[in-house]
Amino acid sequence: MNIMEDGPSLIWGVVCILLLMSSLAARRLPLGYVAKAAFAWIAIFAALFAIFSFRFEFKAVWERVKADISGTAGQNVSGNEITIRRQDDGHYWLQVDVNGKPVRFMIDSGATTTAVNASTARETGIQVHADGYPVFLSTANGRVTAQRGIIQSFKIGTHEIGQHNVVVSESFGDTNVLGMNFLDSMQSWKVEGNVMTLKQ
Repeated sequence: MNIMEDGPSLIWGVVCILLLMSSLAARRLPLGYVAKAAFAWIAIFAALFAIFSFRFEFKAVWERVKADISGTAGQNVSGNEITIRRQDDGHYWLQVDVNGKPVRFMIDSGATTTAVNASTARETGIQVHADGYPVFLSTANGRVTAQRGIIQSFKIGTHEIGQHNVVVSESFGDTNVLGMNFLDSMQSWKVEGNVMTLKQ
């Protein structure tokens, strides 16, 4: 809190309280009533002053809550740069619009191709080539089979990738993974400390 900036507001609040107390006293009300009313108004002024003084902090907390609810916690898109903060589970997560619907992906530079679970593929209308040859993948849960697919609209902020190739499988559980074919679509990417930076 900046005392110099909030000083005039504090003085104005004190003046208002004094005027209020004078008004109550002039009406010759019982002293106990005057004291209770004065304390109530002092509490109201104090609460309003605190809200005004810490308005930027409250705004930051509100933005964090909104990000947690929307699934965009830890990510920020500014111009052609996307920054992602490492989450408590040790991974980098990015929310992407897949065919117009928000989907949360874990970024994995060890994965060759973006992987989407079957449920997400159905919900977002990803075109899956079910009649093609299956793809065999090695995962943490062992070797699984998947089908090739294409995301028609794949967007983060102003950055849009058309015809993004993916693999789809029931074996992926609830997780969606952005692989190297996504990272290669960026102009550059790097990790410094606990922050990943993607440049479009």
